[in-house]
Amino acid sequence: MFRALLKLIVIVALVAAAAAFFLGYRIGDDGVVRPAEAPVATTGSVDVTKARETAAVVGEKLATGANEAQRALAEMSLQAKIKSKMALDELVKASDINIDSANGKVTLTGTVGSEAARARAVQLARETAGVTSVTDRLVVR
Repeated sequence: MFRALLKLIVIVALVAAAAAFFLGYRIGDDGVVRPAEAPVATTGSVDVTKARETAAVVGEKLATGANEAQRALAEMSLQAKIKSKMALDELVKASDINIDSANGKVTLTGTVGSEAARARAVQLARETAGVTSVTDRLVVR
């Protein structure tokens, strides 16, 4: 979960940096956003074809990163829904259960106090919208 959050932060920072670079804006000392005063001087001609190809590659990488970030957010949201259900349940001790998910497939690991708590945790996960399957790796203490 921490890795997914870290990936998301890195992707957002890269998207913001690329957007600032391509838009040619800068923030002045007073905090007001304004366009750059003068274009950057070049020596010789600019290879427009190469610039377009490079921009296409960067755009594709940004789109891929955005898709990965969206999937990570969806998985984290699913995990949070399940964890919230468990936290509100009197039988299940949510702090002792870890929830991992990928494409709607949820894996529960950790310890529970009884077989009834185990069954309830699995039931809560299965009943959550977006869950396609649940793998039970819970251990009864």
